[in-house]
Amino acid sequence: MSITRRNILKSAAWLSAALGTGIPAVAARSSDAEEHAPRDFRRIATEEAFSTKAVFGAHLELLANHPETEPGFSHFWESALGTPGEWIAEFSNVIGGNGVAGLADFISSTVAATGSESSVTSIAKLMDLGEDRIRIMDETGVAMQVISLASPGVQVFEADQATELASSSNDELSRAIQRHPSRFAGLAAIAPQSPEQAAKELERAVRQLGLKGAIINSHTKGEYLDEEKFRPILAKANELRVPLYLHPRTPSPQMLEPFTKYPGLAAATFGFNVETGLHALRLILSGVFDDYPDLTIVLGHMGEGLPFWIDRVDNRTAFIHSGPGPKPRKLKKKPSDYLRENFYITTSGMDFEPALMLAYQVVGPERMMFAIDHPMEDGRNPVRVLDNAPLKDDDKEKIYHRNAERLFGLS
Repeated sequence: MSITRRNILKSAAWLSAALGTGIPAVAARSSDAEEHAPRDFRRIATEEAFSTKAVFGAHLELLANHPETEPGFSHFWESALGTPGEWIAEFSNVIGGNGVAGLADFISSTVAATGSESSVTSIAKLMDLGEDRIRIMDETGVAMQVISLASPGVQVFEADQATELASSSNDELSRAIQRHPSRFAGLAAIAPQSPEQAAKELERAVRQLGLKGAIINSHTKGEYLDEEKFRPILAKANELRVPLYLHPRTPSPQMLEPFTKYPGLAAATFGFNVETGLHALRLILSGVFDDYPDLTIVLGHMGEGLPFWIDRVDNRTAFIHSGPGPKPRKLKKKPSDYLRENFYITTSGMDFEPALMLAYQVVGPERMMFAIDHPMEDGRNPVRVLDNAPLKDDDKEKIYHRNAERLFGLS
């Protein structure tokens, strides 16, 4: 397989669909977005991604040398470009023998040479925490971004490496926020592989760096936050009164196989929301919100399917408790109560009015926040959908900025 600028850009179309960028769909809808005249709302986008050269380079090193340790992550990239050992070696050749550390520079030069709006551009945009990001925010009417490390973050690495990369990426994000305090806020990366260290990093990030919570990209090597070993993380978030953003990634190794038959199915097409919705339900049914009543979880993508299913979860859970079989932990409330009281839902990646209205009816405007999922999504479409939704302006204000200001402590 020969990797050239042309091959990379061709592969970018697939990556766009798998990540959820939907570049062809965005182009098809752009005329609607251009015709729309934005109203005068303050907009805070709450699921906006970045990466660093160190993290992205480490991702490529892992894919080249140890792909078997992260089958979902490897499957995602193999579906786009082929066998990792082959294409990463080719990447190194293309970028002049500088190895994976020079990939970001290669991406930037590729974008400059081609002007292509593709997922190659998205990767370059992930690296930007400055004027280009702010320019895009201004163009889409976004006053502030709440920025976090792109999935799967540091959760694919061994504990020591993950902890070090989390700390360095938090420092980098904090410096960007200090440069642009009225435009950027941030969520910390932490390494659940080492729960005690993750809790310490969360506290450092909040108390010393001024970050507003943490992002966790669903499972960590097939393990979920309801497991007892992760209680230090939940306890610290509860103590600090800061949220954990539960973000998608490809399904865990034990559930991945059925998704791998069709390209993209394991990613944004379906696997992301199945994986993350399951994770959220495990947290609810484990009783952690009875133990940590101030714990707050944020779910993107209109709640990862839970608003649609939550009534059935309520009645099936009640049935299990009344039946003759093994009983799960008895909860103080119905699962739907925890969804409405311990969760916030964001609009990221779901520019679909029926889904917006369902989430609005199920959790209410006090528990919803606006998000774009920059740079994987075009910001014009989510603005257009929410601006034109049949909601009162007061409720739109809550979704666009008031809830985020309250939850994240933003001025």
